Amino acid sequence: MPPLQRFDVVVIGTGPAGEGAAMKLAKSGKSVVIVERFQRVGGGCTHWGTIPSKALREAVRQFAEFRSHPLFKSERRGFKVDLASILETASSVVSRQVEMRRGFYDRNRVPVLEGHAKFIDSKTIEVTDQRGLTKHITADSFIIAVGTRPYHPPGVDFDHPRILDSDKILSMKETPRTMTIYGAGVIGVEYASILRTLDIKLNLVNTRTKLLDFLDDEIIDALAYHLRDRGVIIRHNEEAEKVTTTKKGVTLHLKSGKKLSTEYLLWANGRTGNTQDLGTDKAGIKVDHRGLIVVDKNYRTSVKNIYAVGDVVGFPSLASASYDQGRFAATHIVDGKCDQRLIKNMPTGIFTNPEISSVGATEKELTKAKVPYEVGHSLFRSLARAQITGRTSGMLKILFNRDTLEVLGVHCFGDQAAEIVHIGQAVMAQKGKANSLEFFVNTTFNYPTMAEAYRVAALNGLNRVF
Repeated sequence: MPPLQRFDVVVIGTGPAGEGAAMKLAKSGKSVVIVERFQRVGGGCTHWGTIPSKALREAVRQFAEFRSHPLFKSERRGFKVDLASILETASSVVSRQVEMRRGFYDRNRVPVLEGHAKFIDSKTIEVTDQRGLTKHITADSFIIAVGTRPYHPPGVDFDHPRILDSDKILSMKETPRTMTIYGAGVIGVEYASILRTLDIKLNLVNTRTKLLDFLDDEIIDALAYHLRDRGVIIRHNEEAEKVTTTKKGVTLHLKSGKKLSTEYLLWANGRTGNTQDLGTDKAGIKVDHRGLIVVDKNYRTSVKNIYAVGDVVGFPSLASASYDQGRFAATHIVDGKCDQRLIKNMPTGIFTNPEISSVGATEKELTKAKVPYEVGHSLFRSLARAQITGRTSGMLKILFNRDTLEVLGVHCFGDQAAEIVHIGQAVMAQKGKANSLEFFVNTTFNYPTMAEAYRVAALNGLNRVF
């Protein structure tokens, strides 16, 4: 009989969601253990997702700036950089993140148990380590934060060296000349933006009518224009029929009859919850057809004492949102309630080049709700800071109620968009007259900065009203 340990709460997974939950529980005086099947903490966010892909994106962006800067014209003759060497820069960032995150658990006295967790019943899990040794852990409550993995449809051979997913691409050893990306969600468009900067000829195949249709239409149009302007071939409303391979390349056959032959295929269409072999059936946890766990507003599963947070519960599948979800679930365990106001106006960040970020309602949503809104614009090419840096592509867009001047949404496309959006988020979080377009007009911003775009956009919007 395996040894039995007891804790108040068991957290499964050390990504942002699991970390947020464990830190809240530990600081609330609960005895908590966190289980991780990988050898190092951090989850998919740190090892295969957010951190390595954004580190890759930043390295590529810096290379592009060097290549285009007139001061380095002589130095860049014959200068080349390959994808493998750029990927090496990401590994150092990952290592620093792992060390830092491991320190969080050590300082808060949260034991990290390495191994695969599997429910035996709703109160007990079995943890099996790499040596095959098992131990049983019982607890009053559990928080599942196991994340997701790339979806692998049947009939596509992901063991083939030229068929990639968003995990496998991070170990590439060469820079291809051509690639097809199937799937134009966040992962697909981010990699399209990164890889095109390295002069890789790209097909971006979208199964829908528009790119990232949860964004504001004007931002979507700007993104599509920017990608096409850089040479990305975007194909909308297409669906894969089959994939064939040779030693030198891959052909994606589409149901429309098109055949896209390139050196590599990156399959970026869909994610699957990591709930296989988790024993969800033994615990009575409901899981949908994509392996995602169904939860209520407090992140509680169909089993009262078991919670699920992060990517494994589906939308919005953002690292920032996952961390907060972990804290919310832990708060519900500790206090029996959860402040749902914190979820309102959660920003979205998409790290294309240039990047995209938004918070609040889109024009489409406001029109459908029949809200009397107006728009204020600031084009980055008119800002002194953008002219100095040379990053003039993009804009800031503020949506506001034309009667009350309440800020309803902020949408940004361009340099530092994911940073700039937080100013709008802070204003939108205020109550009453504190949330007003006039805040941006009556506030002195540092000059020259990208944040000045708020004052320009606010003045532009007021001119449409008065």
